[in-house]
Amino acid sequence: MNLQDIRDLYEYNDWATHRILALAEQVSPEQFTAPSSHSFGSLQGTLVHLLDAEWQWRLLLTGQPSEPELTPADFPTLDSLRRRWAEEEQSRQAYLDSLRDEDLTGIIRYHTDTGILRERVLWHCLFHVVNHGMQHRSEAAHLLTTYGQSPGDIDFTVFLNERAAQQKK
Repeated sequence: MNLQDIRDLYEYNDWATHRILALAEQVSPEQFTAPSSHSFGSLQGTLVHLLDAEWQWRLLLTGQPSEPELTPADFPTLDSLRRRWAEEEQSRQAYLDSLRDEDLTGIIRYHTDTGILRERVLWHCLFHVVNHGMQHRSEAAHLLTTYGQSPGDIDFTVFLNERAAQQKK
């Protein structure tokens, strides 16, 4: 894994998230907050969890103290969530821009919420964030589909195809 691979994964991560957010704009405020059987209770809860995970991991990887978990109450509207997500994307991009290939094999040490010491290779942590996002974007995609707003394929290969087509223009 090298830094360009990580950049590609995060470009995909943002592409897929933007697709989900664009379709979330098409649902009603009631659908956005409607209870669901998914792990974070609603489309809103799922998206807030996704943002929170990206933010908390960036804080951890940059040596900053963790912050209280984001909650749906922090983002009563999709617009408020989108604004905060745009800020996080900029902060994360600045972090990625500060890395060098050799940093990716460095060891990150942190304690879990229950006090267990973890040691992870940096690129494993960075990959985890994207992989975690895939799981919860799939849940959001399911909810959006039930509301008549299917995002279609959000696979990595679809992203690569679209990116290649745009680069040819």
